[in-house]
Amino acid sequence: MSLAWPAIGIETSGSIPRWRRALAIWIDAVEDGWAVPALIAGFVAIWMIYFSIAYVGGDLHQDVIETWSLGRSFAWGSSKHPPLMGWAARAWTSAFPLTNWSFNLLALTNAAAGLWAVDLITRRFARNDKRLIVLLLLMLLPVYQLHAQRFNANAVLLSSWPLATYCFLRSFETRNVRWAIAAGLAAALAMLGKYYSIFLIASFALAALCHRERRAYFASSAPWVAALSGLAALTPHLIWLGMTGAQPFSHAITHHVGKTGAAALIEGGGFFLAMAGIGGIPGLIWLAMTRPRPARVLNDVLSLGAGLRLLAMMSIGTVALPALTSVVFGTDMPPLWGLQGVFLFVIVIVCGASYQPSRAATINLAAATIGIAAFAATVAAPLHALYRNYVPLSEGRNFYQPAVAELDRLWQSVSSRPLAAVGGDDGLAFAAAFYSPDHPRYEISLVHPYELQTPAAALTAQGWSALCYDTDISCISGMSAVAARARRSVRAEISLRTKLFGWPGASQRFVAIIVPPETSPPSEPAPNVADDVSAQRRQPITAN
Repeated sequence: MSLAWPAIGIETSGSIPRWRRALAIWIDAVEDGWAVPALIAGFVAIWMIYFSIAYVGGDLHQDVIETWSLGRSFAWGSSKHPPLMGWAARAWTSAFPLTNWSFNLLALTNAAAGLWAVDLITRRFARNDKRLIVLLLLMLLPVYQLHAQRFNANAVLLSSWPLATYCFLRSFETRNVRWAIAAGLAAALAMLGKYYSIFLIASFALAALCHRERRAYFASSAPWVAALSGLAALTPHLIWLGMTGAQPFSHAITHHVGKTGAAALIEGGGFFLAMAGIGGIPGLIWLAMTRPRPARVLNDVLSLGAGLRLLAMMSIGTVALPALTSVVFGTDMPPLWGLQGVFLFVIVIVCGASYQPSRAATINLAAATIGIAAFAATVAAPLHALYRNYVPLSEGRNFYQPAVAELDRLWQSVSSRPLAAVGGDDGLAFAAAFYSPDHPRYEISLVHPYELQTPAAALTAQGWSALCYDTDISCISGMSAVAARARRSVRAEISLRTKLFGWPGASQRFVAIIVPPETSPPSEPAPNVADDVSAQRRQPITAN
């Protein structure tokens, strides 16, 4: 393919639109080193605009503020997840404020790091147009923006999986000790993101065993150095697991294991088909762009180079192994968990083709990707914000900050001390910890008191608050039972209504309980006094 076509077109034809000329110049600059960074930076910028507009009336997802809560104190794990997402949130907030926009930027920065690592892999097999096409096809999927926005244990794999894959690929190719150490450390990093990464590491081993160069690889020190370095990096976390009774595994077994044989078969089969469908979308777009003969496609599949053959076997492993695990062990396996591995399919599909796309097709793909993102930011985002003003997000995110502000006001009416602990509904409790100026600690014994032990006496002495939706009877009953053990508590009903640029929207009611701090211990047990200040909160409070 001649890369001089755009220049010839510019000189000989004045009918080519300027935007196509600009895109052609940009594509020609891929190997100059600035075109890919410009694409990734533009991706971050335009989706930041989308998030800022679409969620003008909605706060961060519960998973995101839970991630921040877990990272408030450095630890080698939590009761639900390994620690990487909490570490990332903690590091980010050492430089950025606790605001919605900063965590949206964190989510997109994580996605950008993943796309950069994908390009590191792609450039080992392709140049020029194909490098951009791989990234553009990934950007067309709602993975690196909408899925990435929920910065949690799943989203953090968007960056750690491509990085681990790149290091493993380099280690397999070079047998170099430094790359082997890097591969082990990157694999450990992925495991510290989510234990689901065991499927990526198993795919590394499976691909290496099935590769025709397996003898040379396993005869070298590379796989053993990688294994030892990864194990060394995971040792502190493994010690933490042993000391805490492996809480994340207990959580996983409790919530994700126990399906019957038929249900497990449906779950595993559904996962496989869904992942094949998701990976097939960029594949179909690529075929529509290039329109190759079927015989040529088959020939390319059978004649993949050594590196691409390794990636192809890894891509199969990251889908087949989770599906098989779901069937054998009866576990949940939603396709959402596997989205971070789609890049493997796209690289193999595009870079494994012996044919090149036309420059016009590349320009059209770039224009479509940019156009969809621009449409989302300028048209879809305002419509989403307007719609959510009347139909709130299911997680209650439209009411997080206004509800927390009311809870703070209630607390300040009974105590001059900072609020130290908060419970109730999980999402509301995490929101209070994040959005309240006091940043109280999320206290799980106030969220699920019917499942856990009675809160410590020190917690009752320092006071606490809890917040539930008025329709959540179990939440209200639980926090009321805990409050009954205190000397005094205050109960309030809060009514809020969303408002977008002056337009009133949906309403929601909450029940709050305040247990003020104990000023001095009573000489003898005193009966609980529950003050009902619901009447003070009858007037709806509008939320911005």
